[in-house]
Amino acid sequence: MSRQADRDVNHALRARFDDVVSQYQRLRLGLDDIQERLSTLAVTEESADGTVRATVGARGQLIDLRLSRDVYRRGDPDELARTILRTVERAVAKTGDRVQEMVGEYLPAGSAAARFLRDGDFGNLLARQDRIMREAGDDDGR
Repeated sequence: MSRQADRDVNHALRARFDDVVSQYQRLRLGLDDIQERLSTLAVTEESADGTVRATVGARGQLIDLRLSRDVYRRGDPDELARTILRTVERAVAKTGDRVQEMVGEYLPAGSAAARFLRDGDFGNLLARQDRIMREAGDDDGR
């Protein structure tokens, strides 16, 4: 009975390994596609009043800013600055969503990398390894 249990465990491990390799190969093959799509990604947002138009790239960098002639009639530079900031922030948020969608086509939804892209928390990248290390420490009697 022990040999059958060993075979079952080996079979399960092999199936998991094959799944991981398949996911990796899919991601690796998609990297060129992702890079190309990211290099051309540009998201534009316009302020509610139509006076500010901001375009950002895949990393959230401002690549274009257009102001309508009407902004000069407003006369309040602080309000204009707030409008610009809000418009750029919305464009950056939308860009982040699009990047997540693109990369999400290749990453498992619950993966550490996908969580990192979603919230920018570096702790997500090592969460699984941290858990393994804690469990290994518990097993050692620490």
